[in-house]
Amino acid sequence: MWPAENLFSRAPNVYRLQCQIWGIYFSVTVGGRQYLLGLYDTAGQEDYDRLRPLSYPMTDVFLICFSVVNPASFQNVKEEWVPELKEYAPNVPFLLVGTQTDLRDDPKTLARLNDLKEKPMTMEHGEKLAKEIGACCYVECSALTQKGLKTVFDEAIIAILTPKKNTMKKRIGSRCINCCLIT
Repeated sequence: MWPAENLFSRAPNVYRLQCQIWGIYFSVTVGGRQYLLGLYDTAGQEDYDRLRPLSYPMTDVFLICFSVVNPASFQNVKEEWVPELKEYAPNVPFLLVGTQTDLRDDPKTLARLNDLKEKPMTMEHGEKLAKEIGACCYVECSALTQKGLKTVFDEAIIAILTPKKNTMKKRIGSRCINCCLIT
């Protein structure tokens, strides 16, 4: 399962395309206003490196997701996902999202990581990386417990509504926001 799938693995109305880009739309209220949020999850496999950027135009915000219990996915943020976004969508804001926080203290997960001589990523790791890569913020969530999910989407909308020093294009007309997940 991709880390981003962990954000809304139980969500209704999920559409999966053969090319491994899938999406869902739902309504979110932030600051007393309602927004239609469209989320698109893109495949992270190398096979889709040339196809994936085709889903980036008209994206208002990106969620770069990694599993807090998968150090390799954390490393991919800096080595793969941020360079790709800087190349194909340099003026679009992005959030760094740590997923699967419910597994951070799970005995089986900790044992597996210990066998690999690894540890879960901490909140401090995420905050430091977010600052280093220029993310709008760092947030964590668990689809299993639902903890932090609303915060992820609230922060995504806030990132869009808070333009960065005139470098952002205003593309929100009908309060429909397109969000692309990168995992």
